Amino acid sequence: MPVDLPDSGAPPAQDSSSPSSALSRRTFIATTGVTAAGAVTASSLLATSTPAVATEGPGGTVSLTVNAVRRTVTVDNRTSLLDLLREHLGLTGTKKGCDAGACGACTVLVDGRRVNACLTLAVRLEGAEVTTIEGLAEGELHPLQKAFIDQDAFQCGFCTPGQIMSGVGCIREGRTRSAEEIREWMSGNLCRCGCYVKIVRAVEQTAGGR
Repeated sequence: MPVDLPDSGAPPAQDSSSPSSALSRRTFIATTGVTAAGAVTASSLLATSTPAVATEGPGGTVSLTVNAVRRTVTVDNRTSLLDLLREHLGLTGTKKGCDAGACGACTVLVDGRRVNACLTLAVRLEGAEVTTIEGLAEGELHPLQKAFIDQDAFQCGFCTPGQIMSGVGCIREGRTRSAEEIREWMSGNLCRCGCYVKIVRAVEQTAGGR
């Protein structure tokens, strides 16, 4: 028995084989293609016009020396030295561990002093001299780098750059009169592999040979 359905108010469906239907499909496809092409072109123009170092918020320009090379960059005021080194300058030897100043993986030297790069704002380093693990060797490995190899003072290697930079700072500060003193002044650098004994020996070896 046929059932009367309520009128939906919608116009009757067109035959897909009719010229008007085909025209509608062609129009839709053409319009979609042009829109997509326009979007790609716009995004391409945007990409080519974006500066190499872009700001995401209130920014500032800072000039500093990194591994003996003068750099002038524009960064967001919230950018850490760690992100400046890794994301803007491509110096990925400095590792991002906890990003909270607790592990020491990001240790670098600023004006000869060791700092946690993740807690240091880049815009506050105008005129500063920064040394990372990439700039530690001058023609040949630094004595502490050689000592780490001699003492087999690394396993996974993730913390090694920060350990070495902190060790260099520790030696320069004269905090190497005993193994206990080295452990105390290197305590901010954590090693998940447990190579602490060998790390201390590497620092002792370097401090004794300077």
